[in-house]
Amino acid sequence: MGNIGFLGMEMSGPTAAATVFMVVIAIGANCKLFMKCGQPIWAALIPGYNVVVAMRILGRPDAHALLFLVPGFNVYFFFKTVIELAQAFGKRTTTDFILASVFNVFYVLNLSLAYQEEYEGPVYGSAAKSPSNWQTA
Repeated sequence: MGNIGFLGMEMSGPTAAATVFMVVIAIGANCKLFMKCGQPIWAALIPGYNVVVAMRILGRPDAHALLFLVPGFNVYFFFKTVIELAQAFGKRTTTDFILASVFNVFYVLNLSLAYQEEYEGPVYGSAAKSPSNWQTA
């Protein structure tokens, strides 16, 4: 495969194919996750609005989606919301937090496709977030 140019960037064919594959997996995982949390599936397909719906899943105010636009802070906030998503599904061990942070796409795919994983509800502001309630694995 030759090089592919898109929006001023050039990448090799296999790299582009792998990127498209990961994007398709991420979109599918988000659609299934939104369905599992009682949100509309189409919300996962609209950029920006999917972040607002994700904040609703976590129990955060819709305005917190704007925090992803703050340079530097957005990295910290991303990891914080990924951990809260794991907590919303009852995952409270340090191992789960590390897996959710490092393998985000695959962890969300696991949460959305596994039958035994059930959405327990929003966790923002609850006592479940405190480190004293964390379990070690």
